[in-house]
Amino acid sequence: MRGPYDTGRFADVPDTYFDNIDSAGGVARVVDQMLADLQANPDAWENYTLESFLDALSRVLDATPQYYANRGQPMPDQPTWEELAQTLLGATGYE
Repeated sequence: MRGPYDTGRFADVPDTYFDNIDSAGGVARVVDQMLADLQANPDAWENYTLESFLDALSRVLDATPQYYANRGQPMPDQPTWEELAQTLLGATGYE
């Protein structure tokens, strides 16, 4: 159990899982790793309930244009499979 000022973490997914994701299968592999991490560390994530995960996912998606603007990059017209996987991972630890 976390204390009143403790926060959780992002799911532990090795960076290598994001190398060359070019299909739904690559995203599924990342999601499988996210699930394994959640099952092994159920209270470690910042957003470990479906409700908090979906809320964070919505906020991550809403913040995407600002993310690109802060990096001085144009917002892509079509996201890639890798960007989808990164967004899903981001929702696990978004505060």
